[in-house]
Amino acid sequence: MLDDRTTAAPWPTAYPTQGYAVVDVETTGLARDDRIVSAAVYRLDAQGNVEDHWYTLVNPERDPGPVWIHGLTSDLLEGAPLFGDVAAEFSARLDGRVLVAHNAMFDWSMIAREYARADRTAPVRQRLCTIALSKELGLPLANFKLETLATHFGVVQRRAHHALDDARVLAEAFRPSLHAAAERGVRLPLLECRPLTEWASSPAASTVPRIGQQASYRGNSWRPSRKRPACPYPNPGRYEADKPLRQGMRVAFSGDTSIDRELLEDRAVEAGLHVATSVSRLTSLLVTNDPDAATSKTVKAKSFGTPVVDEAAFTQLLRDVAPADE
Repeated sequence: MLDDRTTAAPWPTAYPTQGYAVVDVETTGLARDDRIVSAAVYRLDAQGNVEDHWYTLVNPERDPGPVWIHGLTSDLLEGAPLFGDVAAEFSARLDGRVLVAHNAMFDWSMIAREYARADRTAPVRQRLCTIALSKELGLPLANFKLETLATHFGVVQRRAHHALDDARVLAEAFRPSLHAAAERGVRLPLLECRPLTEWASSPAASTVPRIGQQASYRGNSWRPSRKRPACPYPNPGRYEADKPLRQGMRVAFSGDTSIDRELLEDRAVEAGLHVATSVSRLTSLLVTNDPDAATSKTVKAKSFGTPVVDEAAFTQLLRDVAPADE
């Protein structure tokens, strides 16, 4: 009988060699001042095999938010450790590994902020989003929800929105995804994890904010500019009310958003939309929570007749973006 190790295709030399940390965090919400209430990490070796796992509750020192989703009440979290108390153990699980998560920008943003509040830096240099990997592989998924990815690979989900079970499910779905990518020579969609500097870079926010105190970064002015890859889909035109967004649509944002702007833009890009930095006659949609503000974008949108929706409506539309016209 032949040894499978001699007949298998060689593992891509460009793939990470120090392994992966598959992460899931449950939070009090999606905004930049929200907190982590639980976290889980599955450590995998370079070929996606499980080494160990870890889970902790985290006292957010505030209302736990959507208890109906994560199931963690104030009573359950009252005696839980603060993030600063578990930061060292969390770091040991992340150190030197690629952070893997489903919608990795969100998990990374929440983790990075918690480390910043604790006057620490997360030991993560790269992240990999399993949504992006699914798209690279062209998996025939009806949508990019974790449960849909799990079903595709025959992984049974036992407790949705429980950090440990979500991390387990993702780890079990990531391994076959990783091997499929290796067999086909697919480039892994690795992105840099830049240290969080939002509090340090603003004169009005020179100290790490404490509970009940929000950082001052109005208009996301602390964020460095970032060049995004070109949208691969043609612009199908303007958004029409009561119809879904379509891949390739040009979306612009104006004013403050409750969800971190970079996260919101990343979600739009991952859905196949083009994030525009200005409004023109080609803009499909403007997203703003203050349509009456006299900003250059809202003024241009009114003059061009560009459709306008608020952030809440846009996040709902992102759940079901129609594929691009072929």
